[in-house]
Amino acid sequence: MNNLSLKAWRSTVSCGPNLRQCVPRIGGAGSRRAQCRESSTGVATCPHLADSEEASAPRIHSTSEWQNALPYNQIPGPKPIPILGNTWRLMPIIGQYTISDVAKISSLLHDRYGRIVRFGGLIGRPDLLFIYDADEIEKCYRSEGPTPFRPSMPSLVKYKSVVRKDFFGDLGGVVGVHGEPWREFRSRVQKPVLQLSTIRRYLQPLEVITEDFLVRCENLLDENQELPEDFDNEIHKWSLECIGRVALDTRLGCLESNLKPDSEPQQIIDAAKYALRNVATLELKAPYWRYFPTPLWTRYVKNMNFFVGVCMKYIQSATERLKTQDPSLRAGEPSLVEKVILSQKDEKIATIMALDLILVGIDTISMAVCSMLYQLATRPVEQQKVHEELKRLLPDPNKPLTIPLLDQMHHLKGFIKEVFRMYSTVIGNGRTLMEDSVICGYQVPKGVQAVFPTIVTGNMEEYVTDAATFRPERWLKPQHGGTPGKLHPFASLPYGYGARMCLGRRFADLEMQILLAKLLRNYKLEYNHKPLDYAVTFMYAPDGPLRFKMTRV
Repeated sequence: MNNLSLKAWRSTVSCGPNLRQCVPRIGGAGSRRAQCRESSTGVATCPHLADSEEASAPRIHSTSEWQNALPYNQIPGPKPIPILGNTWRLMPIIGQYTISDVAKISSLLHDRYGRIVRFGGLIGRPDLLFIYDADEIEKCYRSEGPTPFRPSMPSLVKYKSVVRKDFFGDLGGVVGVHGEPWREFRSRVQKPVLQLSTIRRYLQPLEVITEDFLVRCENLLDENQELPEDFDNEIHKWSLECIGRVALDTRLGCLESNLKPDSEPQQIIDAAKYALRNVATLELKAPYWRYFPTPLWTRYVKNMNFFVGVCMKYIQSATERLKTQDPSLRAGEPSLVEKVILSQKDEKIATIMALDLILVGIDTISMAVCSMLYQLATRPVEQQKVHEELKRLLPDPNKPLTIPLLDQMHHLKGFIKEVFRMYSTVIGNGRTLMEDSVICGYQVPKGVQAVFPTIVTGNMEEYVTDAATFRPERWLKPQHGGTPGKLHPFASLPYGYGARMCLGRRFADLEMQILLAKLLRNYKLEYNHKPLDYAVTFMYAPDGPLRFKMTRV
C-alpha cells in the first residue's frame, strides 16, 4: 500500500525535514525559492539539498571511480528544446505522449537510450534519472541512509504543510515527509503495523468483508452471469471497506445496497472515486494550483478535509471506547488503532496514521486486484492450478481461512507475484539522491531524482529467465513445484525496499490473498470480450470495463 504509483513521474520536489515544499515564484527561476535550480554540472536539482553543502568537495570526488566516470551531462536522453525543455512532450495537442502513456514512455526510453537515461528540461521539476540496471538499483538502495528521501506527491505535501498545518503541525505522517520527522513518526507506528500478531487479528474480519463482497457480486450478475461494466467501482468499495476495518476500527458500510447520496458510506465512495480519477491530473499536468486555487485543487482540498474528518470521527470513537472499557475485561489482541492509541497516548498520531493508510491504500490495492482478476480470467490454465490448490487445502469451501492455510497457498502467492512482475501496478520507485554518486559509469550529483522503473526491469531477459512468459512457478521453491531460473531480487520490487518500504504491505498481501482464495475456491472467472490494454490512470491497470463472467464451481 505505498510506493506503492506514478511516484517517479508525479514527483516534484517536496523537500526538507519540516515538510517545506519547493514552490517556484512566477518569473523567479533564479530565486532562492525556485523549485529546482541548475548546478554547475547542468543538472536541475533540489535547492534544499544544496543548502548545507560543505566547502570542500565530497569524499567520493577523490576516488578513482569518480575520476574515471563520465560527466553527468553525457548521460544519454531526450534533448530539450529552448524554453519548453522536454515538458512539451507531455503537453496537450503538441506533445508526444499522454498521462496514460507513462509506462510506455519508460520502456521507450530504455529501448532508445540504454540502461541509464537522463530526462531533464522538465519545467519546475528536477531531472529524472531512469536506471534500468538492477545491480545499480541494488547499489542505490543498499547505500541509502536511515532516512531515505523519496519523491512524494507535491499536492499532499502542500495540503499537510500549508493548507492544514493547523492540524498536522510537526506530525506529517509517513507519506510526503522526509528526514527526521518521517523517521520519528514511522518509529511510533511501525511496530504495531508490522507485528504478525496484528496481521493475524484481522484475518477473520477481512474474511467476513470479503464474503459480503462476493454475495454482493452474485447479486450484481446479469442474465449472462456477467458483472457490470463498472465492476472496478465495486472493487474500490471492497478495498475501502477493508482499509476502514484496519485503519479506523470500523465497518464503513461501503458494501451496502441502495446507499443514499448523502449517506456517509456513499460520500466516502464518491471522495475516493474522485481522488482515483483526478489526482493524476493534479500531479502530472501543469501545476497552476501552486499559484492560485484552481477548481481541481479546491475540490482536492475539500476531499482531503472530508477524509481527515472521517478519520478523526472514528479514532475519537475508539479512544472513547478505551476510556470507558475496564482494562481487566479486554480480551484478545488489541486492534491496530487501540495499540497506537495506548502506546502513544495521542489520538492525533492514530488519526494521521489512518489517513496515510487510506490515502495510499485506496488506489494501490484496488487497482492491483483489478489487474489480478483480469489476468486470472484470461489465463484459465493458471486459474485452474490455483483452484486445484485451494480445493486441496479447503475441501470444505466454507472452511474459515487461517494463517497456516494461507502459508500453504504457494501457487496463489506465486500468481500474485508474477502479476506484479509483468504488470506492476506501481510502475516505478524512486529516490532523490542525497550524495554525489557514480551510477552506470557516470558522475551523478546529489539532488537528482533517480527512478527505478519496475515495470521495465521486471520484464528484462537480462534479469529474469524467459521474462516474456507468464510463469508463477518461478517464484516457488522446488519442493512446491517451482522451476529454477534467473530472477534478480531487485528487478521487481512492488513494495520498494529498505527503510521506506511500504508500511502497509502485510495488510495489502493479506487482503489480496483472502479475496483470491475465497473467490477462486468457489467461482470460475471468465472474460469473453475484446482484450484490454494496460494504461496508467494513477496506477497501471487494465483500461476498460471488467465484465467478468462469474459462475459457481
